[in-house]
Amino acid sequence: MAVRKIGAVSRPLAEINVTPFVDVMLVLLVIFMVTAPLMYEGIDVDLPETTTQPIRVRDEPLILTVRADGAVFVARKEVPLEELVPTLTAILEGLDDKDIFLRADAKVPYGIVAKAMAAARVAGAKKLGMVTEPER
Repeated sequence: MAVRKIGAVSRPLAEINVTPFVDVMLVLLVIFMVTAPLMYEGIDVDLPETTTQPIRVRDEPLILTVRADGAVFVARKEVPLEELVPTLTAILEGLDDKDIFLRADAKVPYGIVAKAMAAARVAGAKKLGMVTEPER
C-alpha cells in the first residue's frame, strides 16, 4: 500500500479496484439471463396449429389443460374429470374475471375436450378461450 504525505500527516492511499467486481457481476447477469427461461415448468402439451390471432390478457388467466393421455389439469394441478365441475366452481367463485383458457393436446379425443368445455360452462365460466399455436 502506498503512503502519501500530506503536510505533516501521512495516511495510507486506499483505492478500491472495482474492475473484478464488475466482471463478476456481468458474468452472473449473463448466467441468470440464460437460465431464467429454463426455470419455467409447465405441462407438456402439443397444441394444435391455427391461423387465429394471439389473445391479449391483463392478469394471470385460469388455464384448463387436457393432456394427450386424457389427464385434466386446472392451473397445473391434476384434477379427475369427475371432480372438475366442483373444483372450477370453487375457483371461479373467488375470481372477478370468470374467463377460462383451454389448452388441449392435438391428440386428445374430441369427447374429452367437449366434457372439459361443458364442465367449465357448468362451473360458471363466462368466456372460454382455446389456446393454439400459430400455423407455420
